[in-house]
Amino acid sequence: MNADNPSILSESLRLPARDGYSLGATRYHAPRPVAQLLVAGATGVPQGFYRRFAEHAARRGFETLTLDYRGVGQSKPDSLRGFEMDYLDWAHLDLAAAVDLHLDGQRPLFMVGHSFGGHAFGLLPNHERVAGFYTFGTGAGWHGWMPRLEQVRVLAMWRLIGPLMTRYKGYLAWSKLGMGEDLPMGVYRKWKRWCGYPRYFFEDPQLPDLAARFAEVDTPIVAANALDDLWAPPRSRDAFMAAYSNAPYQARDIQVQDGRLGPIGHMGYFRPAAQVLWDEALDWFAELQARQQAA
Repeated sequence: MNADNPSILSESLRLPARDGYSLGATRYHAPRPVAQLLVAGATGVPQGFYRRFAEHAARRGFETLTLDYRGVGQSKPDSLRGFEMDYLDWAHLDLAAAVDLHLDGQRPLFMVGHSFGGHAFGLLPNHERVAGFYTFGTGAGWHGWMPRLEQVRVLAMWRLIGPLMTRYKGYLAWSKLGMGEDLPMGVYRKWKRWCGYPRYFFEDPQLPDLAARFAEVDTPIVAANALDDLWAPPRSRDAFMAAYSNAPYQARDIQVQDGRLGPIGHMGYFRPAAQVLWDEALDWFAELQARQQAA
């Protein structure tokens, strides 16, 4: 590995969540650190999926941390049957602990989200510690925002396949569908419920305070969505991200036919072919850091 593309040292660690639950995490050490970066992954996607992005960010000077939420990857129990948790635990307890861990007080902390990661940021009890947030593929989850064929597939999942699978297994065997890792029942139930609302969990009568909590966020945010993202097209993003009503906010529509990118869909943001998108996010963090230091 040459000086312009140094190898990146990484270390696995056990991160105690705010309630003491043991989470699997990985720290990617930057050879010349200038900032800190936390990756908030998507539902059912293990942290290893973000490894190449994390290594690239570390080469750019971002000391980077990835983690598996409870019930996923290195943070799952021996069996998901009977495993009790709430979907919001991933933000309130798991990601919040990663923010606590990754704040050394010397360098600014930034966060990159993917899908659920964009939901989780507004749920964090310590979001004010993050200097800038850039999320990919975040949307409201409602089938009505999706193209017609994808609507049919998603409704079949929620109304037929999911109920049958969870009744038999005791959890959502997501991996059997090639969609990611298996999901605890607590995640499945809430996810299904919230995807029935055009504005996701903001319309859940059991969560009347969420809109006010998101309105408290004043961290600069960019939300980037590919035009071929069937699960989170731009109009789905706009329906959800409107809740960050007091944050300096930019929406970014990614044209997949611009000669630099192939198909992206919902998962391609963190595949190696999307490195140009990684650099756009990291450049934005660097510019934001320079402006904040100059202020």
